[in-house]
Amino acid sequence: MTLDLPVLTGVRRPAPPAAPTGPSGAPSWVLAEADGPADHAAYRRLRREVFVAEQHLFARDDADLVDDDPRTVVLLARAADGTVVGGVRLHPAPGRDGVPPTRDLGWWRGSRLVVAPAARRAGGVGPALVRAACARAEAAGALRFDAVVQAGNERLFRRLGWRTRAAVDAHGVPHVVMDWPVDRVQRLADATKAALGGLLGELATGVPAGYVGDDGAPVPGSDLVAACDAILPSMVERDPEWAGWCAVLVNVNDLAAMGAAPVGLLDAVGARDASFARRVLRGLGEAAAAWGVPVLGGHTQLGVPGALSVTALGRTDPALPRPVPGGGGRPGDALRVTADLGGGWRPGYTGAQWDSTSHRTPAELRAQARVVPALAPTAAKDVSMTGLVGTTGMLVEASGCRAVLDVSAVPAPAGAAPGDWLTCFPGFAVVSAERAPAPGVGALPDHVDTAVCGALTPGTGVGLRWPDGVVTEAVRHTVTGMGPA
Repeated sequence: MTLDLPVLTGVRRPAPPAAPTGPSGAPSWVLAEADGPADHAAYRRLRREVFVAEQHLFARDDADLVDDDPRTVVLLARAADGTVVGGVRLHPAPGRDGVPPTRDLGWWRGSRLVVAPAARRAGGVGPALVRAACARAEAAGALRFDAVVQAGNERLFRRLGWRTRAAVDAHGVPHVVMDWPVDRVQRLADATKAALGGLLGELATGVPAGYVGDDGAPVPGSDLVAACDAILPSMVERDPEWAGWCAVLVNVNDLAAMGAAPVGLLDAVGARDASFARRVLRGLGEAAAAWGVPVLGGHTQLGVPGALSVTALGRTDPALPRPVPGGGGRPGDALRVTADLGGGWRPGYTGAQWDSTSHRTPAELRAQARVVPALAPTAAKDVSMTGLVGTTGMLVEASGCRAVLDVSAVPAPAGAAPGDWLTCFPGFAVVSAERAPAPGVGALPDHVDTAVCGALTPGTGVGLRWPDGVVTEAVRHTVTGMGPA
């Protein structure tokens, strides 16, 4: 079977004379991103020389629609005199018809890797371009990066860490489809949550049954739900008003994910002086007023480094039989994402914090407490610092199963790269599980979007399903190590 697929690298040829080297003996070339028409023209000329004149993979020209996609990035290798001796392009993966996708889902592809004959013997140009393409794809927000490689170069790519997925035929030449393992989500989960199981194991004996791993818990002997969150000290120092706002935000979100509305807050503030403490408390007070929840008391300490934590108390919606746990899902449940897509990146936190709350009215903010009661899910968690995918990993860990998330179905704002949106703190977003078929969703606030975008299955971790049906592993194992609730 022959597929019209892009070529990432050319076939191996007998070695030509060595490429020029600098005084130290290192190859005298540097990598840079193409900048302007002259750079692109030089890259295209080199491609024609290799893919058309030398290898005869194309009759006249190897140009395609990807070249015209404004999202396509070209990386070049330049000799000391400025001559382009190699290049590669990377871009959102086109469909089987070669047409670039309208929406960037975070699936990128490397293609048209080319090295001039005179630069091949010294080696290093091709591998350097491949490594640079991997790094640049991840910087562009890719959560999947693949390539269609001529079979003779499979070994090279495997040495660089790529994995073979399938054998195909392209342009009459044997090829292999290869994947670069993007581990952005796993790195985030490991950095923020992996140690929790070992740290909190002894304390978990006091957690009410079924709520291990939740961000809030029912208070024994009462009808209250309690949640507690601390803000990163670096954020308190850098942006004290925003830290105060977020201290309320993250706590009311924890309650909302359990189907509870807030009834009071307690704060603990550390600050170097009264002026700094006033800034933190200003943001906290404005947020408390916006969500309509009183600050019942707390503790303030001056003459210390900046620190902030808030405890929130809430009551579960009467329509729910109990607070919704994070670990109530089971294989066969549908996975739903509900989020406020309004707003934009918080200045200074691009790619990390999506601010969907500071522009909302108090009525809109308070309405978010009705989302989980309207969904009536078997399990729910608000999206936290591990991002949407990592939070899904915590939900399925507590539920003792696995999730497969359909990337194209996830509600997402137009102004966020997929890799950023799926790993950021999004302001307000809830991941929930529901029995399939779902009994129906109640009335949701007008400013939130919701969609079923996956399923819970037997196993562990989180897989991402792409439009071609391929599932890549985003979370390979448990997130916190705390195990099923």
